[in-house]
Amino acid sequence: MSIKIGRYNFEGPYTSTNSLEDRSGVYAIIDDRSGTLNLIDVGESATVKSRVEKHERESCWNRNRIGTLKVTVLYTLGMQQSGRMQIEQEIRNEFNPVCGVR
Repeated sequence: MSIKIGRYNFEGPYTSTNSLEDRSGVYAIIDDRSGTLNLIDVGESATVKSRVEKHERESCWNRNRIGTLKVTVLYTLGMQQSGRMQIEQEIRNEFNPVCGVR
């Protein structure tokens, strides 16, 4: 399954991190409100699974959710951090998520 965020096709959404891999990518935290998906946060990491599992903004995600928190991922094999950060910023600019640097 996949979800389009901006112009990118992300894998998921997943209800747990068990489906994630510790590979480089851009992740998005989604609030699933009975089928209506709302972007809460977006970020990038060289190790997506570990980053999401130990994220310092998890309390922000929980404060701002109404439904079920889910995670989606866009793996970016071979892309440097600067490229991942560019995707993250593009999505932030378009959707203005409530958590994270805006």
